[in-house]
Amino acid sequence: MNDEPAEPRTGRGQILSVLGREDLELYSAEELSERIASLRVEISRIEAQMAKKANVRSSADALFSFKSDDPSA
Repeated sequence: MNDEPAEPRTGRGQILSVLGREDLELYSAEELSERIASLRVEISRIEAQMAKKANVRSSADALFSFKSDDPSA
């Protein structure tokens, strides 16, 4: 049995908050460029997730809006 305590879970957005407070003076120009590239990848991932959620929402809206499309209702 593992007697080590579990590490606490990181809250939503907490990592981003910590990242925003990090001292960038410690990084070289090359490291900063790599960081920008990594952040752009993360932005693309977030945008893809947002598009996925918008598609699900749009599909749900279309499914449940059939009553409003029926003039006899």
